[in-house]
Formats: sequence, C-alpha cells, structure tokens
Amino acid sequence: MNLPSHQLTMTVLMTPDMANFSGNVHGGTILKFLDQVAYACASRYSGRYVVTLSVDQVIFRQPIHVGELVTFLAAVNHTGTSSMEVGIKVIAENIQTHEARHANSCFFTMVAVDDHRKPVAVTPIKPSNEVEVRRHAAADVRKKLRQEFSKQFEALKESAAYKA
Repeated sequence: MNLPSHQLTMTVLMTPDMANFSGNVHGGTILKFLDQVAYACASRYSGRYVVTLSVDQVIFRQPIHVGELVTFLAAVNHTGTSSMEVGIKVIAENIQTHEARHANSCFFTMVAVDDHRKPVAVTPIKPSNEVEVRRHAAADVRKKLRQEFSKQFEALKESAAYKA
C-alpha cells in the first residue's frame, strides 16, 4: 500500500446478516465498521493502541443495500496532545452497475494510550496539501465547538433550572 500513515482504506461486502427489517444495512453495522476503521487509522498513525473519545456528525446520507461494496476512506485530520480526529467518508458501490455514491460521513476523536491505558502524546500532523489544510482547519473548528458545547452543558448542569 502506498497510503501515508495517516490514511486508511477498507472495503467490505454488505451481506444479508447485516440487514435491518427494511432490507437495508443496519446503521449499527455501519457504526461498528466506522469505529473499527477509525481505530485502525489512528493506531497506524500513532503507533499506539487508541480508545474512542467521541463521534461527531454521523450523517447517514443514503441507505446502503445488501450486496453493495462499501469503502471506508479514513484520514487523521487533526491532532491534539494525545487525541486525533479521524474523518471517514463512506462510499457505497453497486457491484453490477458500478454506480458509486457518498452514503455516510463522520468524525471520530481517538486518544492514544500507553500500556496502562493512560493518554500518551502523538506526533502532530502537518497538512501537506490543500485538501489536508482544509480538513485540518475544519477539524480545529469542530474541536473548539465541542469544547464550547461541553462548557455550556457543564454550566447548565450547575444551574438551578437543571437541578429542578
């Protein structure tokens, strides 16, 4: 593979055991694959085991059907001290017609850990092209929004209105 260490691609055939009652692939199945891909991408980049801290903006744009090939395109977009944002784009492909479509996107925050499961520093990522610069900047905005949301939610929990 010629992919850089901060990128990963995985393709999986969607089988009948993955279907929900509507006959489409169950969203939980896709979420499981997304978590596995995020884990593999962040672990490869950091050279460490990682844990999932958060999942943001999971958008199921289109259903995925049994019998389709699904490709997960993952990349580390941003790094913190021990955390990494992994962006994942999901492409579903009809095997017979070769029609491919963007079915899902999301962002996972993964944290590198040592042998005692304590956070450990990761190498800062340096965007190397226009796309990576754009993804890095967007990831920085998402990180700030998560921090602001957390701060506001903590303030709400401390308020009298929340405790009532």
